[in-house]
Amino acid sequence: MALSPQWLDELRARVTLSSVIMRTTKLQKAGHEWKACCPFHDEKSPSFTVSDQKGFYHCFGCGAHGDVIRWMTDQRGMQFMDAVKELAVEAGMEVPAPDPQAAKRAEQRAGLNDVMEAAQSWFEDNLKSADGGGARSYLKNRGFRPEIMREFGFGYAPDSKTALHRALSRFDDAMLIESGMRISVDDGAQYDRFRARLMLPIHDARGRVIAFGGRILDSDAKAAKYLNSPDTPLFDKGRTLYNLHRASPASRQTGRVVVVEGYMDVIALANAGIEDAVAPLGTALTENQLEMLWRMVETPVLCFDGDAAGQRAAMRAVSRALPLLRPAHSLRIVQLPAGLDPDDLINQKGRAAMDEVLENAASLLDTLWFYERDLQPLNTPEDKAGLKARLLKHVDEIGDQDIRALYKRELLERFSAFAFPPRERKPWVKREWKPGGFKQANPVLAPEAAKRLRKAASGGNRDLLATAVVAGLARFPQVIMQHAEALGRFAEMDAKIGPVIDSLIETAETLEPGDISPILIPDGIVAPPDETRFSFLREGIDPKAACDDLAEAVSLLVERPALEVALAAATARFETDPEGAFADQQRLLKRKLEFERRLGQMVAERAARAAQNDSDRQADAVSKDDIETD
Repeated sequence: MALSPQWLDELRARVTLSSVIMRTTKLQKAGHEWKACCPFHDEKSPSFTVSDQKGFYHCFGCGAHGDVIRWMTDQRGMQFMDAVKELAVEAGMEVPAPDPQAAKRAEQRAGLNDVMEAAQSWFEDNLKSADGGGARSYLKNRGFRPEIMREFGFGYAPDSKTALHRALSRFDDAMLIESGMRISVDDGAQYDRFRARLMLPIHDARGRVIAFGGRILDSDAKAAKYLNSPDTPLFDKGRTLYNLHRASPASRQTGRVVVVEGYMDVIALANAGIEDAVAPLGTALTENQLEMLWRMVETPVLCFDGDAAGQRAAMRAVSRALPLLRPAHSLRIVQLPAGLDPDDLINQKGRAAMDEVLENAASLLDTLWFYERDLQPLNTPEDKAGLKARLLKHVDEIGDQDIRALYKRELLERFSAFAFPPRERKPWVKREWKPGGFKQANPVLAPEAAKRLRKAASGGNRDLLATAVVAGLARFPQVIMQHAEALGRFAEMDAKIGPVIDSLIETAETLEPGDISPILIPDGIVAPPDETRFSFLREGIDPKAACDDLAEAVSLLVERPALEVALAAATARFETDPEGAFADQQRLLKRKLEFERRLGQMVAERAARAAQNDSDRQADAVSKDDIETD
């Protein structure tokens, strides 16, 4: 069975070397690498190192060296194919089936590397020729240093459909087409892919030329500004990062890797001395590219142009990363000033300005929040509900359970602070003088507050849940401030009970620490609740259990108006978006049924608990009577 070098490279890339070695050898973290006492010879101090970024292990004592496959064969004693099969299962790859033509195809792929190297030499020679004058002028105007032009291998493709074919005549036409250097059309005609373009080689992680990118020099031409090689047996643009072979060693020195939009941005940064930059190749970042970045550093920095397209690119990368987030692995995002790319910023403000924006890159969570908050006006409750829905939709995409919970909490806290800013409150509560100063008496809502509340509650209130919560908060004022933010949101949306809630919060703010005196609400302010349905209103209940039940009731109370607003908004959209409105309405109705189920369950559980407590007390009383009788 013949395994291509490309397939083996992919296998090595998908398996983390340290995770395989630490199954049999105890490793200790040492910076970006791992260390251990060498498993191949006896030693007392560690000289064995493992580098996931470089993809190999090495012992400075005995010289043992190899990759993950070599580890399996040398340390585990496995045959080569057995090692490959075991690693392939771990990597989720399928080992190519036996094929009599496999060896021949592998040889052909090796020949494609020769094609690419020959093309690169030819492009470089053309840049130095008379035909390359325009390309040299372009590079000079960009301010690229000569050493940078040599390092990145700039070349030139002349304006001819057959020049490359003639120059590489030692390779047959099939190889030139398979390598992507020539194009064959349906009628059998063939021509060179790259014409009249400044050329750049694209390398794999080992520094081999596997593709090309070409930039057009004629600004009036109708052709695409940038043109890349197509996917070939050597080149998969979704699994390749431009400049990875140079940025990887640089990132080990800086502890950072910067991702920019295109290869000219990479070169502009290198020209300014920033060498740890890479770029995708004409596509949004893929899952494979993100994993490649995370093998280099835990938090790569994404740097996008300061325009609308740059913002969209940032959000595509964020959306692609959310399902893949894991502890300690995330992204940081730089948004450049409007209208500027990295080259513009460096030319206008210098290297220091670029360093500053990279140093102050925003977290992934910050990027999510600010993008969605500023996406559209937020003037109405429906607009704000839409913001919350978009944020929660992003949260739902996160695969890691702990990270998803933390993102949800943080984003909802930001949403609440933004949508319901705190309002100035007045201390409407009576105090009386006692030795040592003013002390809190039994807190009673002052006449001004009572008057306002009577007006708000005029006409009665049959909302059992709301009145029960009000009564519960008055009974246990020590918990009011714990729920102040959620209660404040509810008060904004409820014209009848809202003022009562506001006044309770205002009163609670004036209580002394540790004061658990009930707040006395004047008669007639709210309808008396049914004490048998809510445990936290029953006499004799344990205060801690009562506060827990009250917290559940508060969460239900706060959720209800937001659900009703969202349902009304969905219904109002039926004329303009019937399908979307119907889908939203069905989803919200399902949530409403779940809400009602939770409320009914809470009431049932509390009633059952109360009945059980009564039964226990009666049993205790009977037992006591029996004892006294005896």
